[in-house]
Amino acid sequence: MLVSDHILARLREWGVEHVFAYAGDGINGLLAAWERAGDRPRFVQSRHEELSAFEAVGYAKFSGRVGVCAATSGPGAIHLLNGLYDAKLDRVPVVALIGQTARTALGGSYQQEVDLMALYKDVASDYLETVTVPEQLPNVLDRAIRTAQARRTVTALIIPGDVQTLEYEPPTHEFKMVPSSMGMSDASVLPDQDSLRRAADVLNAGERVAIMIGQGARGAAEEVEQIADVLGAGVAKALLGKDVLPDDLPFVTGAAGLLGTKPSYQLMRDCDTLLMVGSSFPYSQFLPEYGQARGVQIDIDPNRIGMRYPFEVNLLGDARRTLAALLPMVQRKADRSWRQTVEEGVRAWWDVLERRAHVDAQPVNPELVFHELSPQLPDDVVLTSDSGSAANWYARHLKIRRGMRASLSGTLATMGPGAPYATGAKFAHPDRPVIALVGDGAMQMNGLNELITMAHYWREWSDPRVIVAVLHNGDLNQVTWELRAMSGAPQFIPSQRIPDVGYAALAEQLGLRAAKVDDPSQVGAAWRRALDADRPCVLEFVSDPTVPPIPPRADLDQLEKVASSLLKGDPEAWSVVREGVKAKVQEYVPGSRGRR
Repeated sequence: MLVSDHILARLREWGVEHVFAYAGDGINGLLAAWERAGDRPRFVQSRHEELSAFEAVGYAKFSGRVGVCAATSGPGAIHLLNGLYDAKLDRVPVVALIGQTARTALGGSYQQEVDLMALYKDVASDYLETVTVPEQLPNVLDRAIRTAQARRTVTALIIPGDVQTLEYEPPTHEFKMVPSSMGMSDASVLPDQDSLRRAADVLNAGERVAIMIGQGARGAAEEVEQIADVLGAGVAKALLGKDVLPDDLPFVTGAAGLLGTKPSYQLMRDCDTLLMVGSSFPYSQFLPEYGQARGVQIDIDPNRIGMRYPFEVNLLGDARRTLAALLPMVQRKADRSWRQTVEEGVRAWWDVLERRAHVDAQPVNPELVFHELSPQLPDDVVLTSDSGSAANWYARHLKIRRGMRASLSGTLATMGPGAPYATGAKFAHPDRPVIALVGDGAMQMNGLNELITMAHYWREWSDPRVIVAVLHNGDLNQVTWELRAMSGAPQFIPSQRIPDVGYAALAEQLGLRAAKVDDPSQVGAAWRRALDADRPCVLEFVSDPTVPPIPPRADLDQLEKVASSLLKGDPEAWSVVREGVKAKVQEYVPGSRGRR
């Protein structure tokens, strides 16, 4: 058995079923071992190493298991970095296996020689090691997997090409040898009783309680719902926690923050008590004013607790167990007027969104695309979104129901993961439909290549449905709006306009189903056909770039900067004014459909 054979065998023992990778001579030893191993674990070939990493992140996010990716030395290792940083910042367990120049050539400025320890010391700071002799295995591989899983982070092993082909020798029972063993139990942390009582005192004293949840509350959905009922609280969601609680609960206010909803903004603006569970939501301007609310935070990570708001009580613990221990100490609020106010705000907001979705645009209102999709979502759907203006509509318009999964690049907010996340999700759940929601900028960056991968593998999935919905507006739209609202600058055509591409036509050339939709009346029917398709489908929605992603609160400075950008000669000034007025007025004209 060679070192490379042992690595693949150990991955199988850990239950790793897929490795997302791209070939290169720096991992030739591993590739040869894959052939000898009968392609176990499965080598999933991407079109680019960045896509390999994103696929591994998507797989890990939606399976709850460790994602594994592999790349060659030099450029391959460099290409992995963006996807690995996405995993690190969103706290997703991913292990990277990286080739390196042979040991005999290291330090000799050899081809593709890069100082990978220096390159990876940040992204894989929790565990990064170079394998120089066979006896380091299996310990370093076991530690990489355990650390990634326990700390929900990125780890990496650098394996020089000549080491991969050495005969495997296990560590012996000798001085300076490190043995290893398989497996790791689950563990849960529970705060002490005194801290729980102090937290309960804060919550019991509040009259207007707001709850903010993130992805760390995913295993505690039932407990969050129970404590919200007892406290008469409204519940807002950080974007990574979108699928933790269903949006059909009347007290769930939806996403918070710049991409969030008006009722979530009002919930934080008006509350006198804040309970944050499993979230490291960083945007303090969308939390209560300092001194306005008393606060309690629950988080499993000591590095993330007590840092987003001046919380009075910081509970270090597992969200489910901590809430379960807290619930008997919390008193039911007799006065339900705060809850009623929250629920009225939520109902009014969904009405506003419906009206906004039906405002005329040229030719298709992007809000209509998401509004028509929402009621058609299959019960077991997996949703991915890319960064950009698509994330606004994903955050606001899609009503998540119990059992659905959804995610995007939450903290890095990088462009390009929407489609490769979908591929990773299909390998995690080949029996579930997956929908990726992307802008045309992200589609040109990564999505077109990912369609090739989907076309290559879809016949293996028991449910072959993957829908890639592209907002074709010819504009890097989110940045255009940020230029206007944050910099007071007009749209800069050379940086913002992108080439016109026929996304549906390209998909059809790959043997996928596809449709181009430029008629608002056909949006709903297009979604129905795609959901009935017998293979992956691309829906190209020709959408209006001047429909504004209005934040839940636009301050005077932002309004002045938008006005300034338009006066400076923004090429779409009149359309921006027209669509902005039509969208904003929907908040004040009940019953209007907003049509011209």
